[in-house]
Amino acid sequence: MLNSTPERRRRLAATALLLGAAISLTACGEQRGTDSAAGIPNPPPSSSSPSSSGASPYAEPGAGDGAPHYNENNAGRLPGEMSADGAEDARKEADRIRPVLRRLWKEKKWDVKSVRAALLKLGLDGMLDVREMESRFETDHYVTPEGARVGLRVRDDACVTAFVQKTNFEVRTNGPYPESGCFEPPFAH
Repeated sequence: MLNSTPERRRRLAATALLLGAAISLTACGEQRGTDSAAGIPNPPPSSSSPSSSGASPYAEPGAGDGAPHYNENNAGRLPGEMSADGAEDARKEADRIRPVLRRLWKEKKWDVKSVRAALLKLGLDGMLDVREMESRFETDHYVTPEGARVGLRVRDDACVTAFVQKTNFEVRTNGPYPESGCFEPPFAH
């Protein structure tokens, strides 16, 4: 038979208190109440509760990787908002550019000069910017892949950005970037 001395009860109470504290510290930010009558934790919050999403309470809404200040730190890499009219106009221009880039890609003509000449035939002069592909770091040095990037300012709030290179091509619409216009900046500062 177990000896139920006051000293033993105090030790058991202290152990239970420490276990309860340890469990509450490992709850990873979840708030749970207890049924005070039975000393049993309430069930976790429903899936509609913000705390059940696993998101950090310190993250900004819509933050890419959930890090605090993500949007602030990456503001230069986030495109501006397009109006409905701007988005529609950009979509129309993208629909005109896509078949030209598809044809150039199939013809294996992705140099800046060929791409610019083909797009100027669409009447895009003045608002068209065609550049080399952005260089990128590979292993121990920078390389600039063959190909061309396209930036077309359709309206003050709307752009078409595209590229054509050996492996593929892409055409998309977006708002302008604060510091780099239609082209996504390579990095933020």
